[in-house]
Amino acid sequence: MLIGYARVSTLDQTLGLQQDALTAADCEQLYTDTASGASTDRPGLTQALSHLRAGDTLVVWRLDRLGRSLVHLIDTIRDLQERGIGFRSLQEQINTTTSGGKLIFHVFGALAEFERDLIRERTHAGLAAARARGRLFGRPKVLSPQQAKQLQSLAKDDRNTVGEICGTLGISRARYYRYVK
Repeated sequence: MLIGYARVSTLDQTLGLQQDALTAADCEQLYTDTASGASTDRPGLTQALSHLRAGDTLVVWRLDRLGRSLVHLIDTIRDLQERGIGFRSLQEQINTTTSGGKLIFHVFGALAEFERDLIRERTHAGLAAARARGRLFGRPKVLSPQQAKQLQSLAKDDRNTVGEICGTLGISRARYYRYVK
């Protein structure tokens, strides 16, 4: 069974073109959404995916109607394949039920993996360069090293109360006890 899915991003757009193409492609059921591709809440897509059974094929007008990104698209199609469900994109003429369509899908998968690796490498290189320039990551310390020494000396003097020390340094009691440890 061919099940179609169509999506438009805004209320100003219409589903007519996509629905006509999916009907012409012999889709027996159509599911639609009016939502941004970046939105994770797409009830039409959720319904379409839940109605698909092994041997069925999900049909979309274009690849960008299904996935938010290349990685999301590949993950979705991989999930379909694991369930024994085919995928077809009418505009790009990709059909994972054929050997040529599977090849194109695997090339897309390799490109997505390459893209993820490049992003990871660039991120690590950027972090290393920032560390080499002395950039510190994480939440900044509330007290400077001088203030921490001052807290230690004030805490040793029994004439100072915890409240006075906290007021002087502008810290909470919990922070005081963390630094005193």
